[in-house]
Amino acid sequence: MNLTLSSTETASPLTLDGSTGEGGGQILRTGLALSMVTGRPLHITRIRAGRPKPGLMRQHLACVQAAVAVSGGQADGAELGSQTLLFTPGAVRAGDYRFQIATAGSCLLVLQTVLPALMLGHGESRVQLSGGTHNPMAPPFDFLERSFAPLVRRLGVGLDLQLQRRGFYPAGGGELVAHITPSAQPLTPADVVERGALLNAYGEALVPGLARNIAHRELEALGQRMGWTFEAGQLRNPPTRQNEGPGNALIATLEYEHVTEVFCQLGERSLSAEQVAKRLADEVRTYQRSQGALGPHLADQWMLPLALAVWRSGRAARYTCTEVTQHTATNAQTIALGLPVRVEITPVDRAMRVEISPLR
Repeated sequence: MNLTLSSTETASPLTLDGSTGEGGGQILRTGLALSMVTGRPLHITRIRAGRPKPGLMRQHLACVQAAVAVSGGQADGAELGSQTLLFTPGAVRAGDYRFQIATAGSCLLVLQTVLPALMLGHGESRVQLSGGTHNPMAPPFDFLERSFAPLVRRLGVGLDLQLQRRGFYPAGGGELVAHITPSAQPLTPADVVERGALLNAYGEALVPGLARNIAHRELEALGQRMGWTFEAGQLRNPPTRQNEGPGNALIATLEYEHVTEVFCQLGERSLSAEQVAKRLADEVRTYQRSQGALGPHLADQWMLPLALAVWRSGRAARYTCTEVTQHTATNAQTIALGLPVRVEITPVDRAMRVEISPLR
């Protein structure tokens, strides 16, 4: 797979087709973030056209409303079911924000929307979010805390995440706080091309509001597949509160020298504990068979912060990953439309390489 994308115009409105590529909410979130950091108005049509229920859902409206609040902007078309949005940003303002996502929509996706603007701001910000913290089709809190935030800090940005309460689908009710401190110097691009030595690996089962034997069965099945044991501290059942559930998440964390990867499988009524463990072990094994430094989800999440650092510094950067999903390829297309950067994706030995460089 060879993909080269670039943007030659940064003063005109940013016009996006929401049906492009994977056709989901990521185009909206990335578009809002790019609009805020560049000051370009965003015009997006056919929002989430690739989904069974197209248009803006409640969690997408929350992203739009958060962008309006952070940038002092205006949004036309910000209503449930709308497939067209015109967002005009104002000046991004650091400050103390609180955003609540109705139902169990992922509050981490709202953070993903406003973080790029706040990390380039002119002061510290505190963002308090409530909603879902462990959702289908969204990164769990543990992933952002252990995998994503350390990479963002390598750019020079202060990002501290505090989990106050877990929230599972469909009840929600989770709470977290993000403290964001912009870098005093221009962002410094960071290459992440190798994992380095494996330092630690472990699995955790979260089962608030459910029978505790579910956690033991999941961990036991995961341990059998991964060669992890309770005695070595590789299988863990962290304390949870009953009112954080009902919910179930089985999480594997792999700590390497240069990167930490987190994989998560959520339990479902139709799945046995052993099936959840098998799904997670298969995901981890796929990552281990590759030479890529980043897994598929981190490769997607990392692209925009790194592109911002490349844009601001004028220096190229690269990373390797296990695969480039359609989600990631769509994100690359959107970023190249919104920033004066080139995104090149090429296959290398048992991995994919993503290189982001400034346009000359």
